[in-house]
Order: sequence, then structure tokens, then C-alpha cells
Amino acid sequence: MEKIKRALLFNASCLALVVTALSFGTRGGFIDPWMREFALTGAEVGWIVGTAFWGFTVAMVILGPLVDIMGIGRVIAVAFVCHLIGLTMTIFANGFWTLFFSTMFIGIANGSVEAACNPLITAIYPNDKTAKLNRFHMWFPAGIVIGGLLVYFLNLAGIGWRIQTAAMLIPTIGYGIMFLGQKFPHTERVAVGATYKDMLKACVSPLFLFMAFLMLFTAATELGTNQWIAALLESVEAPGILLLVWVSAIMALARLVAGPVVHKLSGIGVLLASAVLAGIGLYLVSISSGWWTFAAATVFALGVAYFWPNMLGVVAEKIPNSGALGLAIMGGVGFLGGAIAQPTLGKIYDNNLVKFSQDHLAAGAATLQSVIILTVLLTAGFLYLYFVVGKRPESAK
Repeated sequence: MEKIKRALLFNASCLALVVTALSFGTRGGFIDPWMREFALTGAEVGWIVGTAFWGFTVAMVILGPLVDIMGIGRVIAVAFVCHLIGLTMTIFANGFWTLFFSTMFIGIANGSVEAACNPLITAIYPNDKTAKLNRFHMWFPAGIVIGGLLVYFLNLAGIGWRIQTAAMLIPTIGYGIMFLGQKFPHTERVAVGATYKDMLKACVSPLFLFMAFLMLFTAATELGTNQWIAALLESVEAPGILLLVWVSAIMALARLVAGPVVHKLSGIGVLLASAVLAGIGLYLVSISSGWWTFAAATVFALGVAYFWPNMLGVVAEKIPNSGALGLAIMGGVGFLGGAIAQPTLGKIYDNNLVKFSQDHLAAGAATLQSVIILTVLLTAGFLYLYFVVGKRPESAK
């Protein structure tokens, strides 16, 4: 594939992921306004926000196995249409159910982007999968930075969440135009001649199932915390949305320079170090105050930055025959973990509000501390993988 076309497909994929990130980052800032405007509880908002994760998971489970059959281009078309529907419904939302279903469509769109673009990138960069997946997924936290700053400055200007949502239509139309009329490569599994049976067999191998299990916890740690951090720490001296922006900026920079880090430590080694840093960072954030919270959040950001792309990269490299289906399952399981985390954190937050007599900051800090147990489980899991799988080039086919 010529270099120019490969770059165009990669850049269009990155812009599509930016839209996914914008929907994620802005909704982190919409939680508080929605609770006030529509008289919603923390648990109800958790269900609304969590619907994006359920929609993502449904898209990955249904479309992921069909990418080879439908073709990457058709799955991207599904993403584009669902983004348009979901964003438009959000703009005109009038309560719980319209927010619920608009968020579901956006989740389906986001899942379709992931289902199509991950195998697209491994197909056009077969010899540099993990590094390119890290560079691609850099645009998720980068998009959250853009979305968070958009929310912050438009809020200062008195511009509400409906217009902020409408602004996301611009990059949506942009990636649709970039992909329009392009020819897409075959997925890697098809290109190397692996059968569908080989792919299914690889996706039920012990290593793959264990990686999928760990993906639940890495995603819940990253996505659950990032979606709620702005609301949980809204009473801190620095605005909560800026804390989300800071965390996302650190994550983007970390993924930008991921290549040398991955080559030095190996994908599993990076995941082990990430789990330890994420746990330390969560504890530091929960006990910090004022601008010191940003220093603590830096540790957390460095911890979660490499979770998602390296989970996909390890699967792509160690279990290559899992193909597009394997990447889809991993992404779907990840957002399932995020979906479960949303109402769970909302309920924990509601309970902590009662426990701490409506002290929002104390309740938010206690809620963050509850996530630390996940990082402990992840550390144990990655330690096991590091010693059992280590740096073997390919563990399952």
C-alpha cells in the first residue's frame, strides 16, 4: 500500500477517534449540568453515561466478527451515521430517556470506530502494530483534552452543553469526508490466509481469555475514573474538568512516545508498571487538595496511559490469529468494564454523600479510593503474565 494512502487512512482513523474522545470528554463535564437541569441522581447519570459503554460493547460484539465479511469501509459508515444520530438527539434531549438513547447511539458509533480502525491499522502497519496502535490511541486522550477545554471555556462564556455537543458535528463530518470513496485493505487475518476457524480457536485460547478478563479491570480503572473525575472533584480549588484535561494531556504525551518504552520493557512489562502507577496515583489524588491534585493526577495518568493500546498490542502480537475478532472482543470487553463502572461509581458516590453528610469532595475522594482494589488485582495478573508469557514473540495461534 502506497505511503500517501496509508497516511490518509491512518489520519482519518485518528480524527474518527477524536470524535469518540470528544463525546467522552465533554460528557464528563455534562454530568453536573444534567443532574441540575433534569433533577437526576448520581446513579441515573451513571446509567446514562454507562449507556455509551453498553452501546460500544454491542457494536464491537456484533460488528467485530463481521468486519472481515462486511469490510472495514461499511463498518466505518455505520459509525458515521450513528454519530450523526446520537449527537443530534443529544442536542434536542429533554430528560433521562432522550439522553439515554442518544448516548446509546454515540456508544454504537464509538464501538464501530474501534471495530473498524484497530484492524485497519494492524493491516496497514503489520510490522509496527503496538507502536502504531499507541500512536492511534494517543488521539483518545488528546480528544478528551480538546473536549475538556471546549467545555471549560464555553462554560465561562455562558454557552451551554447543547451548543457544545453541536460543535462535535464538525469533526464528525470531517472524518466522513476523509473516508469517503477510499479503498480499504483486507484485514490481517484475511491477508495472511488464516481461516475463520483459526481465529475462533485463538479467541478461546487460555491466554486470550485471561487478557480479556484483565481488560475488564484496566478499562474500568481508566474509563470509569476519567469519566467521573471532573464531577467527583468538582469542589477542589482547581475546576474538576481541568483535572480531566490534565490527565488526558499526560496520557496523550505518554502514548506519543510509547514506541521506545514498549521496546525496552515489552508490552506486558509496560502493563505491569502501569498497574502499579495507577494504584499509587489514585491514592495520591484522593488525599491531595488544591493544585497538588494535578501532581498526583500525573502519576495516575502515566499509569493508565498505556493500558488500552498495550492490551490490544499484546493480543495482536502474542495471539495474531485472533485477528479482527480478537481486537473487537478486547475492545468490547473493555467498554463493558467501563459500562459496569459508571453506575457502580455513581452508586458508591451517592452512598458516600450520605456517609460524609453531603461533603462532595470527601465523597469523591472516597469513591476514587474504591477503585484502587482493581489496580491491586491487575498488578497480580500482570505479574503472572510477565513470568509465564514474558517476552515470547507469539504465544498462541
